Amino acid sequence: MHGSTLFFPAASVYAVVALPLSMLSMLGFTVAFPGLATPAGHAHEMLFGFALAVVAGHQLGPRTLPALALLAATWLAGRATSVFLPGNVATAGVDIAFPALLAWHLAPRLFRSAKKWRNQALPAVLTAICASAIALAVTARLHAPLVPLTPRDMLRITVALFSLLLLFMGGRLLAPVIAGQFYRQGANLAARVQPRIEGALIVLMTIAVVSLVLGGASNGHEPRTLQSARLARSIAGAALAAAGVLAGLRVVRWRLWALRGRPDLLCLASGYGWLAVGLVAFGAAHALVPADARAETLALHLITIGSLGTLTLNVMALTWRLKSRDAAMPARVLVAATLLLAAATLVRVLAGYDVADARPLLVVASACWAGAFALLLFLLVSTPGKRGGARSRTRTPPRRA
Repeated sequence: MHGSTLFFPAASVYAVVALPLSMLSMLGFTVAFPGLATPAGHAHEMLFGFALAVVAGHQLGPRTLPALALLAATWLAGRATSVFLPGNVATAGVDIAFPALLAWHLAPRLFRSAKKWRNQALPAVLTAICASAIALAVTARLHAPLVPLTPRDMLRITVALFSLLLLFMGGRLLAPVIAGQFYRQGANLAARVQPRIEGALIVLMTIAVVSLVLGGASNGHEPRTLQSARLARSIAGAALAAAGVLAGLRVVRWRLWALRGRPDLLCLASGYGWLAVGLVAFGAAHALVPADARAETLALHLITIGSLGTLTLNVMALTWRLKSRDAAMPARVLVAATLLLAAATLVRVLAGYDVADARPLLVVASACWAGAFALLLFLLVSTPGKRGGARSRTRTPPRRA
């Protein structure tokens, strides 16, 4: 069975349920979900609960049923303990099991298959994300930090790692499908993967992640320590902002305005656009002295809701269509879901600037997010066809140049 068959519906259900429950818990409407009642718990479940499940579905490929069952069981157990028993020492191993198993399944195969240095970025960043999930679980559950970083520092670093993953995978996915559509329109797209920009993005985001680690580890009250932390913050901010500018340039060179009749590609590319804007805002906020925590939080939501949400939703829909061998999915449903995520992003940013009472805006933003993934879940359930992982034995003729 292909990993997407199990983890895409599971991630969609969790996206529909977890974020609204987290928002209601943080606003004080319920006390039944203590792990979702804090900003740290909210961020943890969105990154390591929802997003890591999407990564598992996209990257695992065909697996045996026992292997997938074990991965699913550890994921479910991790969600249950994180939501209902946060900080429980006895359940620390449960929260660690899923990212550890996922790294064990993915890293060796991807490292072996990657020949170019740019391709090594995928297994490296996936391993780093799983390692950050383990480190944060140990810190939160056992109160024994593996690294001299606060949980907020670690979540900030995790967002940067997911941004690198989105930059790499989003570019590799968008470039060929956009070029194919131009070919069908009788045109040619010269700027496809854009390897120089891709290499620069990998280097810049690596500098940003290392600087975020050093900046968090250097926090202290001594003048020399404070100076080191500020320097690391400035380097991280500049690298993040530069990566956002390059990502925006990459989008412009794809000439999306010339595409005809492919709203699904525009929806997918909009997630990459959100990422470019979010990285510039993240870099600008992180480089400020003194630090502006509210500006950084809003920038992080541009990345997590706007980019991570939009890209994961459209990638899951595209992958499911290809695996199910279905000719097409209703484009209007994907457009509606993408617009709902855009509304969720803008409303969440508006709530952070105190334009109006934030509580109704936060509820509206979470409802828009849940509605978008409810539409995706409808597509996954209603799309017919085979969803197995086996490849067809029929050979397809090579495409002419």
